[in-house]
Amino acid sequence: MKLSQVKAILTTLENFAFKFENCNEIPNHFHITEVGMVTKNFIDCGGTIRSERLINFQLWYSTDTDHRLSPKKLLDIIELSENKLGIDDVEVEVEYQSDTIGRYALAFDENQFILKSKTTACLAEDQCGIPQEKPRIKMSELVNNPSACCNPKSGCC
Repeated sequence: MKLSQVKAILTTLENFAFKFENCNEIPNHFHITEVGMVTKNFIDCGGTIRSERLINFQLWYSTDTDHRLSPKKLLDIIELSENKLGIDDVEVEVEYQSDTIGRYALAFDENQFILKSKTTACLAEDQCGIPQEKPRIKMSELVNNPSACCNPKSGCC
């Protein structure tokens, strides 16, 4: 989700919350302790130089349950960040403390922002020599389901 989408959503809300994809909610007294522009310059395993830019929200909560971040206050923080840091309209990533600092993509559903799991990947699969995995098929499923059996001319065998 891009920053412009976050801002547009915030203008329509009186309150908002964060939760994980598995529906576990982050306590409502969370704070966004940082808003920043992160630039990552790197080289992948195939030798290609790459650059990535994203907005980072650091999400945190404490024992102070009397305060709640309003959509207007977060919009003010974002606007200040845009003015002082020159933040672009790029994807937003959220940092959140669990066993270690986790990095999550952001989505929205009704009145809650959803922290979506991110994964690593090889960016140069065509150059790094790792063979593509072939799909695994259980032979028992083919034997017990005659309609699933391969035709020798189908190309699956």
